[in-house]
Amino acid sequence: MGMPPGDAEVQFAAGPWASLDDVPQDLLQHRNSDPYPFFAWLRRNAPLLHERKRSGLSVWHVAGYADVRALLSDNRLSKRPELVPMYVPGPAGLNRHLVHADPPEHTRLRGLVNAAFIPRRVAALEPLITRTAQELLDRLPEFGVVDLIEDFAMPLTFNLICTILGVPDELNTARTRQILAETVVPSADAARRAVQEEELHDYLLALVAHKRAHAAAGVAEADLLGALVAAHDGSDHLGEEELIGTAYLLLLVGHDTTVNLIGNGMLALLRHPAELLRLREEPGLMPTAIEELLRYDSPVRDATFRVSTAPVELAGGVIPAGAIVSLLIGSANRDGGYFPEPDRLDLARQPNDHLAFGRGPHFCIGAALARMEARVAFGLLLARCPRLSLAFRVEDLRWRPSRVMRGLERLPVMLG
Repeated sequence: MGMPPGDAEVQFAAGPWASLDDVPQDLLQHRNSDPYPFFAWLRRNAPLLHERKRSGLSVWHVAGYADVRALLSDNRLSKRPELVPMYVPGPAGLNRHLVHADPPEHTRLRGLVNAAFIPRRVAALEPLITRTAQELLDRLPEFGVVDLIEDFAMPLTFNLICTILGVPDELNTARTRQILAETVVPSADAARRAVQEEELHDYLLALVAHKRAHAAAGVAEADLLGALVAAHDGSDHLGEEELIGTAYLLLLVGHDTTVNLIGNGMLALLRHPAELLRLREEPGLMPTAIEELLRYDSPVRDATFRVSTAPVELAGGVIPAGAIVSLLIGSANRDGGYFPEPDRLDLARQPNDHLAFGRGPHFCIGAALARMEARVAFGLLLARCPRLSLAFRVEDLRWRPSRVMRGLERLPVMLG
């Protein structure tokens, strides 16, 4: 979930497949707000591109669909950040979780959380999702400007993951959401970052202490975090750092990516009024529409951390052992070799074998939940807000400066 130090200070290293001078500077400058022209250039000119950071870290970007798809399941790529000296994967002490683990540790950790996301349990959450979304929409004014991120998508998704984990109401606050968001784009100031991490640690320790106190008092709570605490304190092996790290991961990823799906998806619909009207008139398109919105502007732009444990040959070059490998999901999902007219939003697109949720052993454990949340959110927004429109120019919207996540800071829309 983290990123290498010095991420803002990037230099591209020349190689036999791409020259530093060949990379158009305007594409580099806008790759946060609009990465797709940059991705298109990579696929045409440098499907494997070496990036040397000023910190000394070496990153190899993979842009094409076939290569990204294959490497997502390649056991030569490890998920263990400790294999790369100097790499900072995220907040200190919170990185022992299933996203940063290989089998058999990954298998064990995933098994402990998997039960909460099986189809039967996900389906049972639909009434709660619908009720929460309706309540949030009831609070919006009939006319005026609102922020669909802060006023709808964020509380909808966070309240749901808090319910799944069993977070008590007093620990489900706007400040909690802010603390988690700050870990996606951590402060460049070391002192401020230390304060943020301490506050996050204190929060997670308080959450675990709450669960332990309830368990000691004999209060039965059928939630995921209670089960994880029991696994740590009982016979199942779960270390203290793994317990805290897994709680952090689930709280963050369990809502942040779905916020991006709702925000990016609504922006795409509002920018394509003909497709928006099509969805209003053909609500049966919703399942394929969600898959297309996932493909068109994926909530995860760059797959989470991977490091090569052996040389990997592809795209006319060789990734050496010990290098960070950046699998560009956002680029793969716009590859014209696999998606006809990839830059066109087509809500009826089939087939649509996008990679927004990854692939292989690390396929997103919450994919079914995210799809359900999106289906409810888009359905109610379209039904309750028939005259929804953008309140600002697209050029004025700000994207969170994350190399992994792809999401808006705000999405101001006009109601009525």
